[in-house]
Amino acid sequence: MTDIESTTVNEAGFSATSQVGEFNLDTHALGESGPSPNEVLVSDYAACFTYAFRAGAQRNDFEELGKIQTDAEADLDDDDDLTGISFTMHVEAELTDDEAEELLGYAEEICHVHAALTESLYADVTVNAGAF
Repeated sequence: MTDIESTTVNEAGFSATSQVGEFNLDTHALGESGPSPNEVLVSDYAACFTYAFRAGAQRNDFEELGKIQTDAEADLDDDDDLTGISFTMHVEAELTDDEAEELLGYAEEICHVHAALTESLYADVTVNAGAF
């Protein structure tokens, strides 16, 4: 038995609809009628890393972090392959530099998307504490 199942249908051209559980995700290879697969990957990575940052805080007795906003950026080469990803995490809670680094370490350990990427695509992350 598998844990995740997805069905992707491409009728013609370069758009597709993927069904994952009860949800549909429309993508387009060139980003014309939906996000491109690279855009989805970067967005999913940012979301997963954000959840992992919060989970690391909860598991290690940090105070509630409040709102977290993660802004993601990525670079592509001439073949549209990802060459770099960076996040700026705006965290409502006041954190020292050491606390932010500790939480980043937990997030790297917990984030499933981070674990699935090659090391050359690990995000370069900056934390902006007390942002809200």
